[in-house]
Amino acid sequence: EAHGAEHTENVAADSHAATDSHSADAHAAHEKHLEHVLHGLQNKPWAAVYVACIFALLISAGALAFYAIQNAAQAGWSPILFRVMEGVTGYLLPGSIIFFILLVLSGLHMNHLFVWMNEGVADPTHANYDFIIAGKQAYLNVPRWLITAAIILAGWNYYRFYARKHSLAQDKANDNDNYKKIFKASAAFLAFFIVTESIASWDWIMSFDPHWYSTLFGWYVLASFLVSAVTVIALITIYLRANGYLPNVTTSHLHDLAKFMFGLSIFWTYLWFSQFMLQWYSNIPEEVVYFITRIQNYNLPFFGMLVL
Repeated sequence: EAHGAEHTENVAADSHAATDSHSADAHAAHEKHLEHVLHGLQNKPWAAVYVACIFALLISAGALAFYAIQNAAQAGWSPILFRVMEGVTGYLLPGSIIFFILLVLSGLHMNHLFVWMNEGVADPTHANYDFIIAGKQAYLNVPRWLITAAIILAGWNYYRFYARKHSLAQDKANDNDNYKKIFKASAAFLAFFIVTESIASWDWIMSFDPHWYSTLFGWYVLASFLVSAVTVIALITIYLRANGYLPNVTTSHLHDLAKFMFGLSIFWTYLWFSQFMLQWYSNIPEEVVYFITRIQNYNLPFFGMLVL
């Protein structure tokens, strides 16, 4: 009887300890969930500002790339629109400053936009440890991220300043020296831009989800903001023309802009479908998660963009 009573007490004690352990685990899980929800709520205004900021910045960068393409190609139809393009790129400097401040604040952990910045993601003993992110720490780290962003934004802004200065000087010049300088600078800038634009798309957009990646993402982002930039140039040109400015701009110029809009839209659609079809067909979980999220949560805008 004494032995039985002792055994019963031991079982009860073990059961109680297990219950306590289970309660502690449940409590810890609940705390983690609440923290996750809090971060989500805190992220909303940051995410809204970030998206608006990068959208405007990349439209300005896209207009600059389009401007450089026209100069490097020595196109005959577009110089009449150079002042419009230069006007759109005028936002590049203030936009770059605002955006870089936003990146610095993210690097200082003022928000939780980038999960790879979370504390302990590369520490195997930490609760936040993430094996995949830990393997990318050589690239995904704040100092490298900020230094790269500074180089990219400085390079884009320097070309804009240089081209604009010589473009204005060409108006008063009696020779083509300024034009030749812009031509050479534009060719060099396009080589710099196509590399830095890809890196920017990885750093500033794709790294939101460091578990997923696409090897054509740089092209996808380029097509998005290039078609947006050409559209903005077209809208401003139409507006100025309607108000009596740009008297030498004809419907042929608008036609050319519209052809670029159409061509770049098709290019964007081609990349959208290539990315979707290849990853959906492969059905690899870490790749398909990108589309699952968009189809479940953003079905109408996701497929609506494609239809438009």
